[in-house]
Amino acid sequence: MSLNGLFGPLNPPIKEWRDQRVWLVGASSGIGAALARELARRGARIAVSARREQSLHDVLDEVGGGPDQRPDQRPDQRPFDALVLPLDVTNAGALAAARDAIVAAWGGVDVVIWLAALWVPMRADNFDLAAARRTIEINQIGALNLLAAVLPVLLDQGRGQLVLTASVAGWGGMPKALAYGQTKAALNHLAETLWIDLNPRGIGVAVVNPGFVDTPATATNTFTMPALISADEAALRILAGISAGEFNIHFPRRFTGVLKFLRLLPIRCWFAVIRRTTGL
Repeated sequence: MSLNGLFGPLNPPIKEWRDQRVWLVGASSGIGAALARELARRGARIAVSARREQSLHDVLDEVGGGPDQRPDQRPDQRPFDALVLPLDVTNAGALAAARDAIVAAWGGVDVVIWLAALWVPMRADNFDLAAARRTIEINQIGALNLLAAVLPVLLDQGRGQLVLTASVAGWGGMPKALAYGQTKAALNHLAETLWIDLNPRGIGVAVVNPGFVDTPATATNTFTMPALISADEAALRILAGISAGEFNIHFPRRFTGVLKFLRLLPIRCWFAVIRRTTGL
């Protein structure tokens, strides 16, 4: 293997986001909303999906000026190409219909980013089977529903990027992540397997593993969240990672780097540090 194969990008880098056709699934709040706003500012064509249609419109309305906005342009005239495609990710047919709408409008898709997630704090002493099943249905089965919709298009194109948003909660056991963490571990495994299958076909695959990000979901947490960053900062780091052709996009490094190191040590080290840093 060449040095470039060992140390070069694992995915095709993206040098320019202008006119890139990007589908964001889970874009009504948090990191997804921040990505939608930033991509719109960079001139990308964006399709945004989530259950709440009005929230999707609100996100797009927050974009203050795109690269081609005129000084006399009214606030209600979006200076970028956007599709609002509300759907429930547990409905495979709805994802297929949204895909058809994107292909009809744009002729294909360049980047698909999975961001949909349900976070229900759960520990062994308050285990809720219905909530656990719902978490798996959205976070894990929903991602598979997306694959069923987009893989035929990407394979037919012979190019494109698929990005799955997981979490450092999938790297090892964490408090209150009894249901959530296992779904994120599954997404990490899924991304690795997809990369092996799709890289020879010219299709990029990346997995995003954020640390703690300030979103409506994490706002309910009552424990210490080390190295907490904003959703806007998370969006910038995700786009930087995709642009550079990275496979494993994780941040903030001052936190995720420590977690990666801990996984190399005996498991008792992981348990001790997680307990100490979260206070749980």
